[in-house]
Amino acid sequence: MGFPAEYKKDLLQKGPADFQAAALALFQYQASHNPVYQAYLKYLKKEVSQIKELHQIPFLPIEFFKTHTVQSHPFTPQVIFKSSGTTLQQRSQHLVENPDFYKQHAQALFEETYGPLKGNVVLALLPSYFEQGDSSLVMMVDHFIQATGQTEPGFYLRNHAELLQALNLAKAAGQKVYLFGVTYALLDLAEEQGNQEFSGVTIFETGGMKGRRREMVRQELHQILTAAFGVETIHSEYGMTELLSQAYSTGEGIFQPSRTLRVLVRDVNDPFSISSESGSGGVNVIDLANVDSCAFIETKDLGKLYSDGSFKIMGRFDNSDIRGCNLLVV
Repeated sequence: MGFPAEYKKDLLQKGPADFQAAALALFQYQASHNPVYQAYLKYLKKEVSQIKELHQIPFLPIEFFKTHTVQSHPFTPQVIFKSSGTTLQQRSQHLVENPDFYKQHAQALFEETYGPLKGNVVLALLPSYFEQGDSSLVMMVDHFIQATGQTEPGFYLRNHAELLQALNLAKAAGQKVYLFGVTYALLDLAEEQGNQEFSGVTIFETGGMKGRRREMVRQELHQILTAAFGVETIHSEYGMTELLSQAYSTGEGIFQPSRTLRVLVRDVNDPFSISSESGSGGVNVIDLANVDSCAFIETKDLGKLYSDGSFKIMGRFDNSDIRGCNLLVV
């Protein structure tokens, strides 16, 4: 069993005991086995053996997932995740060797925060992702639906009445209900079925206006949704095509790092000035689950990092693509 398989096996079984050590080991591997990342490091004239701390690691600009095949070893992908976007936009592609690893890993991260899926109900309002296809979010939520063992359908495009019926049946049966929704679809639901009693339902907004509504800051969005649905907080999921790990916010838009995902911030004027300390700037993500691609991603998100490792997404850099994962700009 080679390095990638062993590494993924360890992630699924127990996760890294030492995040930095696990990240540096993966960096050393990808620096010598990922042709795209290797060429990027060479262009930057980086001496790989001198990298000893997380903030010293060069992060691959996320645009490379649009223009290059990012693989850390040769394999035939079983699935290719693609970013959302218009027909005129070039979509990012993330080649995945084993989708079962992605599904099991995503479930483990979710259950660490929210408890077992089995016996509960997952519902989804993700019409644009579902219709466009090739979405990592749709695959993840579909796996969650299967993991619950629920008999009712999980995905609802625009049939809000049927979704509410399924939701009320689950509540009446005493089951926990998790509702995942793209931002504009949740707003549509709030307007069409406003003042419905959603108490006890955990609602996740996954970002994304898809050009269908005006942009708004997350605080304003959550105020609208909490008032419409009668819940105390709106939860959020932070993920993207280029990542196989997720982070969750249980309120206030503050995401907790997971066992395989950490955020660092970079100076907005100097992308190579990276800090693992608290502060604001461009968001760099270390995703240990990206064993087969690249675990060190320089995103187009702007964020704030707190001293405990939690983080908040504040918006996106100007002129970056409008994407489904985050359109909330301050």
